[in-house]
Amino acid sequence: MSREKVTVLGLGQMGSALAEAFLAAGHPTTVWNRTPAKAEAAAARGARRAGTVAEAVEASGLVVVCVLDYAAVRELLDPVAGLLAGRTLVNVTSGSPEQARETAAWAAGPGARYLDGGIMTTPPGVGSPASMFLYSGTPEAFAAHRDTLAVLGDPIDLGEDAGLASLYDTGLLGLMWSVFGGWLHATALAGADGVAARAFTPVAVRWLSTVGLFMERYAGQIDEGRYPGDDATIDVQLAAVEHLLHAGRARGVDGRLPELHRELMAKAVADGHGGDSYGRLIEAFRPAD
Repeated sequence: MSREKVTVLGLGQMGSALAEAFLAAGHPTTVWNRTPAKAEAAAARGARRAGTVAEAVEASGLVVVCVLDYAAVRELLDPVAGLLAGRTLVNVTSGSPEQARETAAWAAGPGARYLDGGIMTTPPGVGSPASMFLYSGTPEAFAAHRDTLAVLGDPIDLGEDAGLASLYDTGLLGLMWSVFGGWLHATALAGADGVAARAFTPVAVRWLSTVGLFMERYAGQIDEGRYPGDDATIDVQLAAVEHLLHAGRARGVDGRLPELHRELMAKAVADGHGGDSYGRLIEAFRPAD
């Protein structure tokens, strides 16, 4: 069975991983990189090495670009914008939702279909169905190329607004760093009493699955704007965080993260919301009216 032709522009660590995944799945793959030597590895695995951006774009109906930033995307593609007519441009370069929407409008000018992408893995995870790849933009483009994009990882369609993939990407990275921070604090706390990180972490990972259930419950409350404290109220959790802070102080563990949680909970209690669920604290992060 013939496979769709793909072009990959940009062969840093991530771009190289993308090209390798397409090649491994049997897709005829054309590659281009500003530094030609970086294309040698992909060429050795069977990729066609283009001499120019124009040659690379003309080689395929699906053009994937993965470079440093959106300014670099436009620097590469502005001179060949006319060649994008009738093609699908998938931009997995990291940036802001505003940049994604601006680029989608720019791509529509010459008649290209546009998808913005968020890669929710590191290069070694490319090609695994367990890895999420977020896409937003032209619905027809996602439908037409879904099977090809699936060789990179599980393709998640976030809808027509081209900025959503970047918005989810940045939000999810914030979630990741918050989880890492909480895990590192907890691991330091347990480690102060001689518990190895390898012993503590499996229990922590199992606990995260329960935390996920709470998140799903609170999501409905957030959308409805109602926060019934029918599981664990904020005032009960405020008392619990004091135990965490006490344990940390006794062990010399930096308590800035739990102190932030205490501050947010104490403010909600002071405002009369102590009987609400933890989901109420989203109001602390929302813009003031």
